[in-house]
This record gives sequence, structure tokens and C-alpha cells, in this order.
Amino acid sequence: MQEKISVLIVDDNTEMTDILHRKISDEEDFEVVGVAENGCKGIELIEQLKPDVVILDMVMPQLDGIGVLEKVKEMNLDPWPLFVVLSAIGQDKQVLRAINLGIEYYMVKPFDIDMLICRIRQIYNERETSYFSQKGLKYKDINDKTVKAENSVNKTENKIEELIKKVGVPNHMLGYKYIIEAVLEILKCSRDDMCVTKVIYPKVAEKFESSPEKVERAIRNAIEKTWQSGNQQYIDTLFGYTINYHRGKPTNSEFLAMIADKIRLSS
Repeated sequence: MQEKISVLIVDDNTEMTDILHRKISDEEDFEVVGVAENGCKGIELIEQLKPDVVILDMVMPQLDGIGVLEKVKEMNLDPWPLFVVLSAIGQDKQVLRAINLGIEYYMVKPFDIDMLICRIRQIYNERETSYFSQKGLKYKDINDKTVKAENSVNKTENKIEELIKKVGVPNHMLGYKYIIEAVLEILKCSRDDMCVTKVIYPKVAEKFESSPEKVERAIRNAIEKTWQSGNQQYIDTLFGYTINYHRGKPTNSEFLAMIADKIRLSS
């Protein structure tokens, strides 16, 4: 039997939490494991229940959504819960701050609950697929041909992940998974056909139901953070020419191309 996706709801609006609880509980593959009426209680339940997914309101008493994300980040949870943020505030700075703290999805109120459930299921299954070869088969009805294809893709994906972890790309940032997917797409292209802005960003955006602009920004933020606090010794080895010549971090295209070249050489 398929394991249920455990969900924690953190929102001070009791009417909203009641509706979410009822609708999510009606889904066969979901289980609501708890409800918190404020950020402080949310922190407590996240640590105690270790849910797969946290539905998090941005504006709450005592501790807001950003505060919750900052506190959870300090816990070094493994695995990191998937955070889906709900808010009546759609300001770019607020959204970017939440993305940099590791959220998976951001929905502006009012929203369609069925769409919310669909998105949660989607991002959860994408993460499970990402770690497919490490965790083994989770569902028995996957045929052998699909398994071979998945394992082949995931061997390359695991190599990319190992490399960017070694470089020091923070795995809680949204740009982390975008970098992995972008490099996978680059490896499918010939160097002449590779165009990050016109080809790669749109493909990554389509997979994660985002926009090319958001993909570009998230990758840029992840690279910037890596250059501030990553593995400097390994960065110097891998990107020495870029650093010595440009006296700064590489562009997104340079970074992705360098990672892709390293993966090609290792193969």
C-alpha cells in the first residue's frame, strides 16, 4: 500500500484550517497529522511530528511564516519538510525571502483548494522521484522498463547532486533543484544547441510550473549564496579561471556549463 503524505497545517484562521483539514483528509493518499494556530505551535509540531508537507500561512500572531522558516532552518531537519506557503500578500520581496528560506510553492489567497492539493501531490512525488535510486522502489506496480529508465536518469542526477553539494550549493534553496534540472537539460543538448536563457530556463520552468524569470533568479540566488559560504577550496579548483579572470562569481550560464562539463568528464 502506498504510504500517505503527512500534512501539517499552520494557520491562525480556524475557518480556513477546518476547510483544509476536511478537504485534505478526504484524499486517500493524504493524512493531516496536526493543526497549529500560530507559528510557535507550528515549530513545536514540525519538530515533534516531522511531517512530509507543511502548509504555512505567512501572516500569524506570535511568529509569522518567515519566522517559522528561519527557526526550522536552524533545526537541520532531515529530510527537510516541503513547505507550501499561503498568503494574502503577494509582494516580490516577501516571496523571494520565503523562496530563499527553502519553500517549495507559494499560493496567494484566495486560492483553489483542489489546485493546492494537486500541487502538493506533484511536488511531493517529484521529490520522491529525485531520490528514487537511493530509496529503492516505493510502488510495486512500476514496470521494469520504467525502472531502468528512472535509474539511468537518477544516476546522472545523483552525480550532479553530489557535485553541487561538494561545491556548497545550499540544498534548502529553491535554486538547488533548478540547478540539477538545468544541468540535466544541458547534458541532453550539444554545446552548439545549448542556450540557457531561451531553452533551458523555459524547460525547467515548465517542469516545476514556474516562469523562466523565477528560475533564473532562484539559480542566481543559489550561486550567490554558494560564493558567500560554499566550499571555497573546491570552488577555486573547479572555477579557478572564472574567479581569477572575472574577479567574482560566474554567471548562471558559466556555472551550469562548468557543472555539466565536469559530469561529462566523469562519465
